This record gives sequence, C-alpha cells and structure tokens, in this order.
Amino acid sequence: MSQIQVTLLGTNGWFDTHTGNTPSVLVQAPDFDVILDAGYGFAKLDRFLRGDRPAFCFLSHFHLDHLIGLHTLAKYQFQHGLTIIGQPGTKWALDSLLSPVYSVPLTGLRYPVHIVETQPGWIEGLPFEAQALPLIHSQPCFGYRLQIAGKTLAYCTDTGYCENAVKLARQADLLLTECSQAPGTPHNDEWPHLSPTEAARIAREAEARQLVLIHFDPTQYPSLEDRIHAETEARKVFSSVTAGRDEMQFTLA
Repeated sequence: MSQIQVTLLGTNGWFDTHTGNTPSVLVQAPDFDVILDAGYGFAKLDRFLRGDRPAFCFLSHFHLDHLIGLHTLAKYQFQHGLTIIGQPGTKWALDSLLSPVYSVPLTGLRYPVHIVETQPGWIEGLPFEAQALPLIHSQPCFGYRLQIAGKTLAYCTDTGYCENAVKLARQADLLLTECSQAPGTPHNDEWPHLSPTEAARIAREAEARQLVLIHFDPTQYPSLEDRIHAETEARKVFSSVTAGRDEMQFTLA
C-alpha cells in the first residue's frame, strides 16, 4: 500500500443511533494501522483490517462514547500487539473500565497491549510523527496531528474553537473535527463543542486542504439529512467540506 486509507468507523457523538456509531477512525498506512478513538465504531475494525501489522490507538479523552468500543478488544488478534496512546491517567482509566467486573481486562487478552501516557507535544517512540495538544472541553482532551508517508492528518474532537486546534490542523491534508452543535445552537461554555461554521473557521485559519465533519450529536442531528445541512453551512466559510457518515472512506495519495 503506497497510499493512506482513512475509514470513518463511527461518526456519532454520545450514543449510537441509525445514523451511526460513536467515534472511531481507522487510518491504514503503508506499514501499520492507526485508530483514532474507540467509540463503538471500533467494533467494526475487523471489517477493514486483518490485524497482522503494528497497530496504534490514540484516545482523545475518557468520556464513554470515545472508549466503549474497547469492550470488543477480546474478539481481535493484533499479531504485533496494540499500543494505546493517551493523556496522563490513561492506564488507570482503562484498567477501571476494563476490569474483570465489567469486561475482559487488558492483561487477559491474547496479545500484548502497551499503554503510552503522553504529555502535550511530540510523541516519541512511534514509527511516524505524532503531536498531541490539549483542546477545550468539559474534561481534559487531546487533539492529535499525525504525519505519515508525507501526508498530514489532524484529529480534533471534542472541543470548542481554540488555537491548539488551528495549530494541529496547520496545512493538514485532512482535518477531522467534531460537529456536535447544530447551526444556530447557543454556545455553552461549560460543554464546549463545535458548530459547522466554527469547524470550518478552524480549517480556513489553518489552511487545511480538506475538512471532514464527524462526532454529530444525534439529539441535534437526528437524520443524515441534518448533516448535509451542516455541510452546506460549513461551506459558506470553507469550501472543501464533507459531512462524514459511517464507513465513508478517503484516500491520501
């Protein structure tokens, strides 16, 4: 594989509905696989990968809609193990969530799982360049910038508008941002999220090449048609926008 394939496994925020599963994105590079967040879209991984290459999973934060898919780890066989990258406290959070009371613990899987707790900045020890920066959310949350095979991908969810999101997205080939707030929804400082126009503002200021909207709050976007409206609103600010839906794919060549 000489190109990068990006598959949206889950594009809902908060909970699953007929419009999609909760957030997870698969990035298939020439020599390894990267997973961004582990909502219940994570449970569809086996439709798209064989598990015979090194795999790296980046977690943005600890809200359940970004972790609940890890309950399905027991059905996979990552032959080279799985590396999970997240903010400080990731090991404690996953050991608590995946304790024997609720699920198969990480130590009970058929393959090794290595947890890397990272601080903001460039992340060392990976076969590609990756940067983490804090975003603005109700709980600590990281956004990520990945530089793989000459291409740059930025992932920013959950967040309100902030300068770190713009930094992560600077001239990115593909920017994935959340779009929880429907157009015209009043801003909530205690629960920061992006509207379509705010997501587009980040893409425009960062001079990104393509924006894909994900993490749609299903209470504000009850249908896929509502997402198309968000796409239309975002295009008033930034022209290259796609409203994501589950199993949509993008190629970075």
